[in-house]
Amino acid sequence: MKDQTNRTGQHTHERIEQPQPFTPAVTKTMVREHAFALYRDKLNHDQPLTLEDWVLAEKDLVKEMQTSGLPT
Repeated sequence: MKDQTNRTGQHTHERIEQPQPFTPAVTKTMVREHAFALYRDKLNHDQPLTLEDWVLAEKDLVKEMQTSGLPT
């Protein structure tokens, strides 16, 4: 995500594309669904997901998969 400053001095955010997952056997769709569940409030206020949001969603998804016994 790129931060930019507009004329009023407020930061604006550019939308970024969802990155490819780093974890084998985890798809973009799985991460997207998990991210939308985690960040529902943020998305309802028209705030884009940042790269950090995508990475944290993937890490959280993998952790949930490991604790539930699903293969990763």
